[in-house]
Amino acid sequence: MKVVVKLYAMLEKYLPPGAADNQAATEIAPGDSVGRVLAGFGLPPEMCHLVLVNGVFVPPSERMTRTLKEGNHLAVWPPVAGG
Repeated sequence: MKVVVKLYAMLEKYLPPGAADNQAATEIAPGDSVGRVLAGFGLPPEMCHLVLVNGVFVPPSERMTRTLKEGNHLAVWPPVAGG
């Protein structure tokens, strides 16, 4: 099944070659979790600060158990700092 993974800011470098507009349509296995999909991209967990599925926040404690469905959009932002 396919989901769309969007990686923002410095995380874009983890997208596969040929990905455009900071996103990639990705084939995943039924029942794959958010955490499993992010690990498949090689994303370090500490760099996945804000994670949304279809615009809804997924806290770190739920990322290994929250499963994705066909057509979901998974968006990830790294930690930011500033003032």
